[in-house]
Amino acid sequence: MAVDQGERAAGARFPTPGEKRAASWAGWFMAITFVTSIPALLLYHPVLHDHSYILGAGHDTRIELAAVLEVFLMISGVGVAIVMFPILRRESEPLALGYVASRIVESTMIGVGIISLLAILTLRGDLSATVGANGGSLQIAGRSLVAIHEWTFVFGPGFCVGVNDLLLGYLMYSTALMPQRLALVGLIGGPLIFASKIAVVFGAWGITSSTAGIFAIPVFIFEASFAIYLIVRGFRPSRVLSGEAAT
Repeated sequence: MAVDQGERAAGARFPTPGEKRAASWAGWFMAITFVTSIPALLLYHPVLHDHSYILGAGHDTRIELAAVLEVFLMISGVGVAIVMFPILRRESEPLALGYVASRIVESTMIGVGIISLLAILTLRGDLSATVGANGGSLQIAGRSLVAIHEWTFVFGPGFCVGVNDLLLGYLMYSTALMPQRLALVGLIGGPLIFASKIAVVFGAWGITSSTAGIFAIPVFIFEASFAIYLIVRGFRPSRVLSGEAAT
């Protein structure tokens, strides 16, 4: 392939055993973000869509399970950045550090969202049985906490993901650690989802609307490709790797 020839001409090297392990870890961490975030969103459905949830009974276990899944989502998201940082810094330390920072901010936003929904369970358990005629006030409190979760979704797995994929896509493209056509999807998807969330802030469409979902498709493709490629194939020969010369 022409890309491979260009990489070898530029002094590309194969990954060392340690770099192969880093590729595998990064791929698995990214995969974990999928197997935790999607089920968590489905499990959260009752508390997110039933305005009277805080006054009712049941479903607490599934909400608590979703919260635990999102804790693993936070860990795995930061894990991708930490594992990739020593390698990506060889291309650009500021951009690699920016990727780590953006992942940390994203995880922080996710954590705030988790706390807001768990607070609903606490209020329901402590107050719902005795609230009586003040049920309306408790319902408003519940809806307020759900609104906080929704906006953390915009700023965490929204704006921050746009920054994440723009930085990771650029670094994977410039280093050719994965096929550059796949990395290019991240360069496209990052700005698209960022622009989509700006539109959400200004009320152009809803947080969970089909339009917002369409704008998120390139991000899904890029991150899934990143996970699958690194798990199955590992890093491609690149000038930022430290193994034997790719001759």
